[in-house]
Amino acid sequence: MEWKITHTLQPYLATVTDMEERAKSIADGTATERVWLLEHPALYTAGTSAQEVDLVDKDKLPVFATGRGGQYTYHGPGQRVVYVQLNLAKRGRNVHQFVTSLEQCIINVLQEFSVVGERRKGRVGVWVKLDDGSEAKIAAIGIRLRRWVSFHGFAINVAPDLSAYNGIIPCGISQFGVTSLAALGKSVDLAMLDEHLIKHFSAIFDTVL
Repeated sequence: MEWKITHTLQPYLATVTDMEERAKSIADGTATERVWLLEHPALYTAGTSAQEVDLVDKDKLPVFATGRGGQYTYHGPGQRVVYVQLNLAKRGRNVHQFVTSLEQCIINVLQEFSVVGERRKGRVGVWVKLDDGSEAKIAAIGIRLRRWVSFHGFAINVAPDLSAYNGIIPCGISQFGVTSLAALGKSVDLAMLDEHLIKHFSAIFDTVL
C-alpha cells in the first residue's frame, strides 16, 4: 500500500480526477492501493444525498458537487482529509464492515489524544460528548466505490475554522454541532496525527486481507 502525504493545499477537482484515475488503475491491477493525506482550501462539497435547503449561505465558499455518499460538508486548512483507495474485491466486498473499520480507525486515533470518539446509530461519522452534555461531530465519512475500489474517505477536524460550518447544515443534521481537537483543548499538529493514523489504519486493514 502506498501512503502519500501532501503538504500544500490541494485543489478539489484535480484531486478527485487523480482519485478516479488511481481507482481505475487499482481495479485494472496496474497500481497499488493508496491512502492520501492532504488538506484542501476552504470549500464545501455536496454528496449524492445533498439537499439544496442545507446550503445556508451559497456565497460563503465555493461549492463542488461530488460523487461520494452523504450530504454537504466543509473542507479547509487545519482539517486532515484522508482519501482511502482500497480494493474491496480482495477485502471481502463488505461495505458496512469497511465503513465500520474507518470509524474504528478514527476512534483509535482520537484515543491517542485522550478524546473519546463514539458511533451513533443512523449518523455516519465519529462523535464526541461535550462538557455541556451535547454531542458534536469531529470526523466525517463519505465514500464511493467503483468496480469495488474505494475513493473519497474521511476527514478529521484538527484545528479548522469551525465558523465555516455556519454556511451549511453539515450532513443534513441541524440538531448537533461540529467540533475539533483544538476546540476540545488538544494541541495537535498534522504530523503528529498522521503518525497515529498510519499506525492504526495499518493495524486495522492489514487484518482484513
